[in-house]
Amino acid sequence: MKKRSVENVYFWQGNEACAEAALAADCRFFAGYPITPASEIAEHLARRLPQTGGVALQMEDELAAIGAVVGASWAGAKAMTATSGPGFDLMQETIGWAFMTETPCVIVDVQRLGPSTGQATKCGQGDVMQARWGTHGDYVAIALSPNSVRETFDLTIRAFNLAEKYRTPVVLLTDEEIAHMRERVTVPFLESMEIINRRKPKPNEKMFFGSDEVPPMPSVGEGFDVAVTGSTHDEYGIRFTSDPDVHKRLVERLNGKILDHAEEIVETETYNISKCEVGIVCFGCTSRSVYDAVELAEAKGHKVGYVRLKTMWPFPEKTVKQLSKTASKIIIPEMNLKQVFYEVQRVAGDSTKVVPLNKIGGGVPITPEEMLAKIEEEIR
Repeated sequence: MKKRSVENVYFWQGNEACAEAALAADCRFFAGYPITPASEIAEHLARRLPQTGGVALQMEDELAAIGAVVGASWAGAKAMTATSGPGFDLMQETIGWAFMTETPCVIVDVQRLGPSTGQATKCGQGDVMQARWGTHGDYVAIALSPNSVRETFDLTIRAFNLAEKYRTPVVLLTDEEIAHMRERVTVPFLESMEIINRRKPKPNEKMFFGSDEVPPMPSVGEGFDVAVTGSTHDEYGIRFTSDPDVHKRLVERLNGKILDHAEEIVETETYNISKCEVGIVCFGCTSRSVYDAVELAEAKGHKVGYVRLKTMWPFPEKTVKQLSKTASKIIIPEMNLKQVFYEVQRVAGDSTKVVPLNKIGGGVPITPEEMLAKIEEEIR
């Protein structure tokens, strides 16, 4: 099938950009269950995937959706699902299985206010820690956070590339504001994009869970004798639950293949972090207010800088540490109760005062005026 070229200017919603980016990344399978504010991704792919030879399924619930995604990935397809907080809750056990079986897939979590049903149509940023620690055991998650419609497109493609490169689930942690806003988006030709595919085994290879840092991945039906189990297993996939060395070797490799490449994975946007008196660490929709607030603060003669987290996990410790060496105070604006705050506090240590700016309820983002007021409060 001839590839579709994506170019020119579009007026996309964030969720539409996510769906179109999945197609550009060669996603050919989607399974999901309707949930606000992520449903448009499923709706868009239900129409578009069949046009590219792909399959879109509405499952009976989120547990079935993530199970279908894992199965499709092992059948050789690039696969994704999209949900929000309550659905993300239900997926966690199978996401853990995907980590353990090194199954590449993309999980889009469009955050809304919780806990539980919460305010389903309102924006929140309360799933940051869930994206990192949602399932049990020792593992390292990759989670990306866009702050615009165009970046939703770019980071969706990057999520697929990272999933395929490192054989791991990747979370796109967006939010209701970014998912539902519409912006003018210019998209390059498909042929100019870097699209990464998983490494396939050579005819005589047998180790699909070891020997290499990121081992090759066969597909069901290709003739390889491979066991896929969430229990502790050796390099051949054979279940070994009573051998501590086998478990240690497996889990250390699963963690190491991400942590050893953290600097390649982590992306941030920085401004004036080597000269600022007050620093800001921000992400997602909240970071859009930071741009205006910093401009207003500089017009008043204040020295302000920021680190925007495009990668939430692995946490960008090196960049945040650099900010903490310059800024005497770091403000953390987020639409939750101090989830990123504690990470910044851990990295910054005792030398820098870390200041929360939290807003929950009603789903109204932190405004530039609120951000500016907090900057001026800390400068006084």
